Amino acid sequence: MERLDLLKAWVAGLYPDTAFEVEFAAADADFRRYFRVVLPDGVSRIVMDAPPDKMDTEPYVRVREVFAMVNVPAILARDAAQGFMLLEDLGRVTYLSALQHDEREVVHKHLLLEAVDTLIEIQRASRPGVLPEYDAAVLTRELNLFPEWFCAKELGQPLNFAQRQLWDAGVKALLPALTSQAKVFVHRDFIVRNLMLTPGQPGVLDFQDAVYGPISYDLVSLLRDAFVEWDEEFVLDVAVRYWEKARAANLPVPADIDAFWRDFEWMGVQRHLKVAGIFARLYHRDGKDKYRAEIPRFIKYLKKATRRYGELAPFYQLLVQLTGPDEDDASVDRVFSATRLASGKA
Repeated sequence: MERLDLLKAWVAGLYPDTAFEVEFAAADADFRRYFRVVLPDGVSRIVMDAPPDKMDTEPYVRVREVFAMVNVPAILARDAAQGFMLLEDLGRVTYLSALQHDEREVVHKHLLLEAVDTLIEIQRASRPGVLPEYDAAVLTRELNLFPEWFCAKELGQPLNFAQRQLWDAGVKALLPALTSQAKVFVHRDFIVRNLMLTPGQPGVLDFQDAVYGPISYDLVSLLRDAFVEWDEEFVLDVAVRYWEKARAANLPVPADIDAFWRDFEWMGVQRHLKVAGIFARLYHRDGKDKYRAEIPRFIKYLKKATRRYGELAPFYQLLVQLTGPDEDDASVDRVFSATRLASGKA
């Protein structure tokens, strides 16, 4: 029986003798899919479909309890053996769609500051020993997705000896700065696609991979997005407002705003390298091209950040060798287009 048929049969068991409709709602980058169940009275529920041979729903259940201080979906029913979960429906409007619908800066800032308030609530509840550690080993494993999948697969340019030396020098400079940041609960994908426009505070989704790690990580996720890009002045303004709110909440951010901004940018370098690798892997390993076109944005983020700090110069030199000296979107896109045409991957 197909997964969708199994899902419908499971829902029918939850709502016997009830006519309901099932419609596709969303899909994650991994193997999870979400369906909306609409009941005769108009009430809707979300069903998570997580094939048990590929996904484990236990982390979702565990982190949902940890993040219960914010607006996360209630779990109404669960079948761990089949990989189904019935969830509260937080609506149809993501922050991404709301931001795209209304491009006024004042609206964007209002929504992002609401998200910042939610993030601070999560961080205020932080304590060690609850979530997995986001330590040097995990951060390094994520970094290595860049040479493995972006360089070798997306560009068809495995790092040569000299480039590997640049890479190693960049990692050696970057990692200590990340692991020395104060640690809090980290959602790990606190992006506008995973926030819902709901009454009161935003709804928070896709939190099952949460960890205990660097305090600047989730703010980077929010402000350096794959699908929405803001200018530097706007990002700095929201980052400063987060920093002020975090200090007022007694969160362990640096006392100096310049030090915090440096932490933010250096954390961004790790995340951008990881994301470029993940998006390349999704295409080349998993056949998913939804995110591939967004890779150039992260290369641009990387170039801007790594050229500002002398310690990160090895990364900048490597990026220039791989994608050219210009950092505007058009030039990066040209490099990617030429590479794909030459490899027959366009």
